[in-house]
Amino acid sequence: MSENRNIVLGVTGSIAAYKAAELVRLMKQRGWDVRVVMTEAATEFVGELTFQTLSQHPVAVRMFGTREEWVPEHVSLADSADLTVIAPCTANVLAKIANGMADDLLTCTVLASTAPLVIAPAMNVNMWENPATRKNVEVLLERGVHIVDVGSGDLACGYQGKGRMASLDAIMAEIESNLNSDPKGGIVES
Repeated sequence: MSENRNIVLGVTGSIAAYKAAELVRLMKQRGWDVRVVMTEAATEFVGELTFQTLSQHPVAVRMFGTREEWVPEHVSLADSADLTVIAPCTANVLAKIANGMADDLLTCTVLASTAPLVIAPAMNVNMWENPATRKNVEVLLERGVHIVDVGSGDLACGYQGKGRMASLDAIMAEIESNLNSDPKGGIVES
């Protein structure tokens, strides 16, 4: 699939944020226009310049700041998206989206968007298995959100178990599936 598509990629504050840089590269190889929205926490793991260079667009991080023209950025990003992807998605951002909270640029963009949403969670195994997280996943699935299931193995925190962000191949397959059809939401095995 090489036709031009507009993708909004959300990157949250997880050690897996470095993998999102490769995800941008893979999307750009397909001819897609990628706009990156980072949470403030994500900038602690990977710099804005990395995503700006790979996407060839300014990176959106802050809700409020000096703009060259007046445009509600979260609305313009939401309106431009054929698909929104959050990879990695922390337990915090997952909970915010499940509960309709919009307190940063990424969550405001998601709430304002009518485009399909693909989420690739990444977190500690105990966070992933916590009943609150499990309930948030259920809520999102009921709303038609597409969740690429976490992988198992060694985690950055030193634990072992489920919580690793899915492989980039699994994430890209889910993105392409959503761009090619109008599937129902669900968990996709990684």
